[in-house]
Amino acid sequence: MALLSLAIWTPIVFGIALLALGRDEHVKAVRALALMGSLVSLLVTLPLYGGFQYDTSAMQFVEKASWIPHLNIHYHLGLDGISFWFVLLTAFITVVVVIAGWEVIEERVNQYMGAFLILSGLMIGVFSALDAMLFFVFFEATLIPMYLIIGIWGGPNKIYAAFKFFLYTLLGSLLMLVALVYLYNKSGGSFDLATWHKLPLGMTTQTLLFFAFFAAFAVKVPMWPVHTWLPDVHVEAPTGGSAVLAAIMLKLGAYGFLRFSMPIVPDASREWAWLMIALSLVAVIYVGLVALVQQDMKKLVAYSSVAHMGFVTLGFFIFNDLGVAGGLVQMIAHGFVSGAMFLCIGVLYDRVHSRQISSYGGVINTMPKFSAFALLFAMANCGLPGTAGFVGEWMVILGAVKFNFWIGLASATALIFGAAYTLWMFKRVYLGDVANEDVRQLSDINTREFFMLSLLAAAVLYMGIFPKPFTDVMDASVADLLKHVALSKLK
Repeated sequence: MALLSLAIWTPIVFGIALLALGRDEHVKAVRALALMGSLVSLLVTLPLYGGFQYDTSAMQFVEKASWIPHLNIHYHLGLDGISFWFVLLTAFITVVVVIAGWEVIEERVNQYMGAFLILSGLMIGVFSALDAMLFFVFFEATLIPMYLIIGIWGGPNKIYAAFKFFLYTLLGSLLMLVALVYLYNKSGGSFDLATWHKLPLGMTTQTLLFFAFFAAFAVKVPMWPVHTWLPDVHVEAPTGGSAVLAAIMLKLGAYGFLRFSMPIVPDASREWAWLMIALSLVAVIYVGLVALVQQDMKKLVAYSSVAHMGFVTLGFFIFNDLGVAGGLVQMIAHGFVSGAMFLCIGVLYDRVHSRQISSYGGVINTMPKFSAFALLFAMANCGLPGTAGFVGEWMVILGAVKFNFWIGLASATALIFGAAYTLWMFKRVYLGDVANEDVRQLSDINTREFFMLSLLAAAVLYMGIFPKPFTDVMDASVADLLKHVALSKLK
């Protein structure tokens, strides 16, 4: 069976069906179809887990068909241990986001739900594509539904935020397109990634290609100093948009480094690793300090995302198995934790219509069930052992110490800053006496919200307590990638 095509096109077909329904007159049917679409999309990814072979780094579930024959472009899909978990994570987060927007979105519900389902399919396409042009099409196509989600259902400055998001990411991708065309010509007319991994490229060429890829992927991560679009977009985006952006879309850039930069230009990746490590440490330390002074909860978690993604790129470019695997684990964990943090802010915003920390205080007195979930996710954001947030960060720190003690020590400071800004926010929002009348009148989470947060809480705890299933999948592929980077020599 074409399992990957099913995983990609099932949510897209459901999304198109939703767009075909009437705008608001069939709202119950729209919500039911959206939930069914997201659940079916998750179910069709589950056979991937049952059929995945852990002991090989070869691509699995491969599909290949000619797409544009005269340009030798193929519809070529496959998964390895590096990309596998992101397909399941995307499908899972989409279910959660559909549940989150169930009652909150009241206008153009079919378009809202349809945009998320189509976005889900496109993002799975990015993680599955083995043809560079197919990757580029999926990579760029994800901008469209997210642009609409921000621009239509966002806050007061939604148009500004949507344009900023679109322009930053599009401009970065133009240089990547130039690199793809160069490699296509260099390889004799092939967009096959496996072919590109074997190309003999000089150091100057590799360096130029490295920075072309860097322009596209660093903006998407986002790395410091091209991270400035993210806080503005998070503040204006609807809750579901923020959750998907943080949980999945930021991962597209980090994934690009592993799929393009490191295997195609390995010598330049090693040569410029010091720059990647330096920028990652700036994100981990400086951006962590910036998060400390934020008064808007969404901005604080947005800067927190930049700091946590700094761990990911740091892990990749120290070139050892602990670092790369830790970076991948951190990407998955960040998907659960950051998505949960934004959804918690959304629960409060739906009731009080304010994201300012000063608008709250003593929420635990009126929303005890919700506060318990919020505490768990805050602890995971700090990197508390036993939660998903700890595993990846600890692996990256161990890998960094193995690479260089001082780099490891610098990266470990993130645990201190993470605890500082997360716990300070939790204290001011949730603890103490009831601060104002808005908080006094709050009602605790309903069954829908409880179920939504329970799904994420289960994922956070399961990954924190038993990370082995996550790491086992990626071990062979990580080892093969590092072997390829280590053995590559300029010809």
